[in-house]
Formats: sequence, structure tokens, C-alpha cells
Amino acid sequence: MSLRPVDRSPVTFDELLRRFELRPIRNCPGRFIVHNVMPELTPRELLGGEAQIHSFNVLSARDTVLVVRLDRGGLISYQRADGTYLHTLNDHDGFERKLRDLGIEI
Repeated sequence: MSLRPVDRSPVTFDELLRRFELRPIRNCPGRFIVHNVMPELTPRELLGGEAQIHSFNVLSARDTVLVVRLDRGGLISYQRADGTYLHTLNDHDGFERKLRDLGIEI
């Protein structure tokens, strides 16, 4: 009896574009708020699989910043003190620009 390997491939930017309703962030080209998800949904639950999640506490953000690099951009999530999250999906340029703004390097 042979077992098929479990697909643990990382989620792609395009999959997230199709899977969630997104709202553009005003004056931030290439950045979108993931809309209509439960605020308790963690980045791990949102992405599934084995995404590498980096956690940062930066002076310019009051919340913990969780960052995941994707194939054509990345996810930046903000973990609020009450345990809820705000998730943003970012194309390559928007992702890199926001990381620079936050002073984050991954």
C-alpha cells in the first residue's frame, strides 16, 4: 500500500485574490484589506499549509505585525491586543513599500 504525499505547497498570491473579497487601501497602490473574514482568523488559518510567518513589534505600528512573503507579494497582518486580526494582501510593490515604511526586513 502506498501513501500519496500531502500537498503542503504554499498558497499563492493569485489563490488569495480568488479566495477572498478584497478592498483596496486608499492611497496605497497594490495593497488590499482582506474583507469579510472573521476577525479571529489567524494568518495560519487564512493561509493554511506551512507558511513561514514572521512576527515583528515595531514603533510605527501599535499592533504586532505578522508578515508572510508570497510568490508575487505578501500578506501583512496586524494582531490586535484583543486577539483579533486585520489582514492585508499586497502585490510585490505594495508589499516591499509597506515593509520599508515599517522598517521590517525579512
